[in-house]
Amino acid sequence: MLFYFLKRLSFILPLLVGISLLSFLIIHLAPGEPSPLGADMNPKISYQARARLKNLYDLDKPMIFQYWQWLRRLATLDFGRSFIDDMKVSQKILKRLPITLSINILSLILILITAIPLGLISAMRQNSFFDKTTTIFVFIGFATPSFWLALILMMFFGVKLGWLPIAGLTSLNFSELDFFGKIVDLGRHLLLPVFVSAFTGLAGLSRYSRSNMLEVIRQDYIRTAKAKGVSLGRVIFKHAFKNAMLPIITILGLSIPALVGGAVIFETIFAIPGMGLLFWESVMARDYPVVMGLVFVGALLTQLGILLSDLAYAWADPRIRYK
Repeated sequence: MLFYFLKRLSFILPLLVGISLLSFLIIHLAPGEPSPLGADMNPKISYQARARLKNLYDLDKPMIFQYWQWLRRLATLDFGRSFIDDMKVSQKILKRLPITLSINILSLILILITAIPLGLISAMRQNSFFDKTTTIFVFIGFATPSFWLALILMMFFGVKLGWLPIAGLTSLNFSELDFFGKIVDLGRHLLLPVFVSAFTGLAGLSRYSRSNMLEVIRQDYIRTAKAKGVSLGRVIFKHAFKNAMLPIITILGLSIPALVGGAVIFETIFAIPGMGLLFWESVMARDYPVVMGLVFVGALLTQLGILLSDLAYAWADPRIRYK
């Protein structure tokens, strides 16, 4: 297991370099140019001043030189400085990273505690009213765009009913609240974003859980266990559940990129100051260092998630051994 873990870690580094190279080329080939320090919006800045700003950030150099300079800084964990406010990119990311991670972790927990039980119950009660109802729910979840769902929920719960806030992470009087009040305020602000983030994944994972469980409970060893008089609960949770979890573990690992990418949508809609909103603002301003830093961090989190899902196979199925 240790050898496999170290081997996978050795594959992550060149993969991240390849992702960063492709991202760098795509960003620089996109229409538009960065406007350092708001130069494009300031008529008092002359052409010579703009040229000096480009020279300061090496924007007048060939792309391969710019990428090499960025790669050299990355070796020391330095993502450079933002074109907009000259702030270190690492500081901007570290300031926003906990918010996005917290929302994604809460969304993943919501998916797990909801989707897997729904799938298991649907499999055990195949073609029942509950199974048909959850199937309809799944089709709606697959067909519903997350941005449309977010706008509908904001309009209904925030504007019409006034039950939940529709923007930001905290209220204006957050500092004046006691500890319990702060927890409630954060919960009210996070309820809609977490639900929107988890909705599509919840629908899909429940179907995967159902189909995998249906396949497992039809195996010969399950029928043998039932014939020997083993209780239904023991058959399901001791013999069938772990085997049905194997494909689900893979899907969970692959769902991390979707959660990180989805943060751009719902953080922008709900005005949550996380990595997603920062990525949107940086792309619109052509702030190359911030965009590259966010792409690298997102790719790193994705690779770590996939690695953890691979390692979790050993827990789910002791027959699997990595050599």
